[in-house]
Formats: sequence, C-alpha cells, structure tokens
Amino acid sequence: MFDITILGSGTSSGVPFIGCNCEVCTSINPKDKRLRTSIKIVSLTTTVVIDTTPDFRYQMLRTNTTHIDAVVFTHPHRDHYAGLDDIRPFNYFSKKSMHIYANDITQVAIKRDFYYAFEKDKDAGLPEMILHTIEKESFTIGDIPFIPIHVMHRDMPVLGFRIGDFTYITDANFIPEQEMEKIKGSKVLILNALRKEKHPTHYNLEQALEVVGKLNIPSVYFTHFSHQIGLHDQMEASLPAGIKLAYDGMQISI
Repeated sequence: MFDITILGSGTSSGVPFIGCNCEVCTSINPKDKRLRTSIKIVSLTTTVVIDTTPDFRYQMLRTNTTHIDAVVFTHPHRDHYAGLDDIRPFNYFSKKSMHIYANDITQVAIKRDFYYAFEKDKDAGLPEMILHTIEKESFTIGDIPFIPIHVMHRDMPVLGFRIGDFTYITDANFIPEQEMEKIKGSKVLILNALRKEKHPTHYNLEQALEVVGKLNIPSVYFTHFSHQIGLHDQMEASLPAGIKLAYDGMQISI
C-alpha cells in the first residue's frame, strides 16, 4: 500500500505571483493555489519524493515531511530540480547522504548546477548525494518498486513511473505505444494537462483526455496546470466521470 501526496500541481506559469489579478490568483479556493509539480510517495518503510521544485522547501514544511529516503527525477528542467539544495536538513538529521535517482541528462544538469556538492574537498554542511542512474530496467527503493516509463517532452526524453497500481507522468506530449502498455492495468493515473489550448511541449486538456480514453483506468487525475486551465471547481465539473483535477495537498491511497 502506498500513500501519495500531491506536493504541487502547477507550473512556472501556474503558481501565484505578485501583481497577478487573474481569476486563479485572486481565487479564495485553496485548490487554486498551485505550487510547482511534484509528489511524495510513502509506504510502510520508505518515503520518496519525485522532483524537487523551486518550492521544495515550502512543500516539505507544509506537509510536515521530516524524513526522505530518496529523490527520483523526471527530467532536467529547473522547475523540477532547482530545489535540490534543500535536501541539506534531511542530510543533517539522518546523518546520511540522499539517494538521487535520475537519467543521464538529468545528472548532467544536477552536477552542473550543484557542482559544489560533488567537490572532493568541500565545506561541511553542503548537500550530500549518492547518484543512481535510471535506464530502462525497473528498480526498487526500500519497498517501493519503480518501472520507468519513457515519454517525450517535445525533443526531451522524460521519465514517468509505474509504481504498483499507480502511474505518474508529467511534462509529456507523446507516449510511445510500447510505453503505453506499461501504464495499462493501473488503478490510478496522474497525467499532465497544461491548459485548454494546444502547446508545443505538453499535453493540453483535449490531448490528455484522448490518452486517458485509450487506457481504461478507473481513476485519473490531471496535473501540471498553467493559470490558463482556469478555476479548479469549474474545470473539474466539466470532466468525464472518473477524471478529476489534482490539487496541492491532495492525498491518494493505493
């Protein structure tokens, strides 16, 4: 059994910002207050976060997260990894290095932006990491199994994950047929749906609905919204049965 917490359901163009008077930013509904997209997975023995957004520190504080065993990354865009420096408190209290799982191109970005964490003679208190390379094979962190799902974000390869009966995919606009087969049979799917209008690198709402229509999954949540998706309650009411919008703080048990 796994408990999934939505740490963030927005994008860099979907988080509240100073001076914005759009209907999303001025909404009093907490479901319209979206930080950048990531999730936390908790099992009986293990806690894993997928992606450390620029909002990572606040996401950990507001969910009272005091322990993480590992971080798994989907791809090397900064809205998904820029908060990695804030693993320092977890290093300090656990007295352990953080296990980091990422593909090759994401590891290049991590080593470039957080170079000081990989120097031989570095100062005390800097982030401590152990890198693990994700390829095509399945892997397990503690008692949580991960099956990588290779999708495309225009020209960039992005990793989704099948975790038991749960599948998580963000920042995609194409899923190859062989990867689609890995998703089938899931009980819960979280999939990106950026906005109503078409976009060159993300599924829009119509495209996300088309993908869901091929999979026959009983419970689907869309995530990774820009402001252009509109208000949570209004948009969710327009969706077919079995499909809902994710929101920050939402919890799913699988």
